[in-house]
Amino acid sequence: MTGKRFKTIAFDGLLKNNPTLRLVLGTCPTLALSTAAFNGIGMGLAVTFILICSNVLISLLRKTIPNAVRIPAFVIIIATFVTIVRMVLDKFIPSLYDSMGVYLPLIVVNCIILGRAESFASKNTVLDSACDGLFTGLGFTCALTLIGAVREILGAGAIFGYTLWDFKIEFFTSSAGAFFVYGLAIAIFNFIYSKAENARRKKTFDLRIMPRPDVSAPDNLDPEESEKAQAQADGAAETAKEVK
Repeated sequence: MTGKRFKTIAFDGLLKNNPTLRLVLGTCPTLALSTAAFNGIGMGLAVTFILICSNVLISLLRKTIPNAVRIPAFVIIIATFVTIVRMVLDKFIPSLYDSMGVYLPLIVVNCIILGRAESFASKNTVLDSACDGLFTGLGFTCALTLIGAVREILGAGAIFGYTLWDFKIEFFTSSAGAFFVYGLAIAIFNFIYSKAENARRKKTFDLRIMPRPDVSAPDNLDPEESEKAQAQADGAAETAKEVK
């Protein structure tokens, strides 16, 4: 994997194709489990682990799984890792296991994991698929934790279980509050992303239309000096193209 390829996968998973804030996938666990930042981290890390493992295994078997049964095969692979996560959480972090409730086993049919399996892991190498699972999962985790932190601070006056103040707005702990904060997060994220993307495109466009240096040789230059000046101008033009 080249450095450019790695940066592209990381940028797509975290920002450009953020599953929660850009593609609006995995909405059910986002709304239901974002009442607290800790729940968001727990669900996000569970999804990240399952994404990495399932992407790697699906990529390894991508030339073996028949096309006609690929979706059932993907579901079985994902369900295997979901079962492992459920057993580990039930044994070592029972409070998080209880807070996730039915949404933990429902990861099996989570559209984020199935979507990455179908659109990426089944068509790319193992290393690329592992990186895609990692950064897509981290993008989901960051979004879920951010929404959970906002709702916990405003709705419970606390963060990660630690009380900050007695002031509470119970609206933010309700279902309506979940939709409100989620929608606001999507709007703010996409506004900032669009502004940054427009600025990048404008910079690229300005570089493309950069005027070519005037290299018309004076009459008193001999042919050798004129050829040297032309070569320097061509080099400057190539450099301007590479900057983009």
